[in-house]
Amino acid sequence: MPEPTGPATILIPAFNEEGAIAEVVEHVHQVMSDSGIEHEVLIVDDGSVDKTTAAATASGARVIRHLKNRGYGASLKTGIRAAKYDQIVITDADGTYPVDRIPEMLEALVSADMVVGARTGENVNIPLIRRGPKWILRRLASHVTREKIPDLNSGLRAFRRSCVVQYLPILSEKFSFTTTCTVAMLSDQYHVVFMPIDYHPRVGKSKIVPWDFINFMTIVIRLSMLFNPLRVFVPLATILFLAGAAKFVLDLVFAFQRAGGFTFEVFRNPVVSTTTLILTLTAFQVLLIGMISDGLIRKIAQRIPSEYQSHGVVAAEELVTEEDAAPAPEQEPAPLQETT
Repeated sequence: MPEPTGPATILIPAFNEEGAIAEVVEHVHQVMSDSGIEHEVLIVDDGSVDKTTAAATASGARVIRHLKNRGYGASLKTGIRAAKYDQIVITDADGTYPVDRIPEMLEALVSADMVVGARTGENVNIPLIRRGPKWILRRLASHVTREKIPDLNSGLRAFRRSCVVQYLPILSEKFSFTTTCTVAMLSDQYHVVFMPIDYHPRVGKSKIVPWDFINFMTIVIRLSMLFNPLRVFVPLATILFLAGAAKFVLDLVFAFQRAGGFTFEVFRNPVVSTTTLILTLTAFQVLLIGMISDGLIRKIAQRIPSEYQSHGVVAAEELVTEEDAAPAPEQEPAPLQETT
């Protein structure tokens, strides 16, 4: 049986979203009230120049306003720090995410550290031009974390402030906030649940621009340095070493050709080229840097342990069902047989 769902803050960052914000807030209020979950709807207006704040306030939300536009991640950080409850659900103000799934996500959060609404449902409206870059990012992040990631940067997710607050210094102020959060928690072996959801067409104009893909790639590579550097340095060192080995084979072939076959003359002239030496030495240097980085990260992690206790750990007695726990029925003793 799942534990009762505690109160939650529904955090919605908004920037020039007057066209959809009121409907989203009202829908959230209705869904949470119907589920009987105590909640607050917290809007962080990121310096909007339209009537976003007025529309959100009129719909019954609590509003915090940035005096200037600081970014999606900065808005989430402000909201996380100001949230009334430890359980936080973030969603967008443009009406793209199915907020009616929030109670289900909070129920799943009871035994998880973060629940991500993965946009893999039957009705997903992601522009084709963004699907290719998203696939590349997912593959890179999956390699770094050694976990299958169906949706890396979904904006609908539930988590606990007590867990995410430890990552605030490294979380981006811009759109890569969710990407960083996913990679960081998976790298630290927290229990992240991906829940399939639909994704509706947005109201208004998207704030994502094409060059954000480069920023996302940079973030994922930087996170690998912070959490699992060997996942990047070992493959790179291997590629360099194999390239050096291949070049060494070519050096031998060319040396034999110059000497007219396998003769003593081969060893009287330079065989190994400068390129081969550079590739081989660079491979060892890259591997050494990766090992040093990994050792430093583990040392730092030992000195600064996290106080947050993962909710992905369940005691053995909690896994016993009522049927398993019921005592076995008493059996009548077998009748004694007379012997002669």
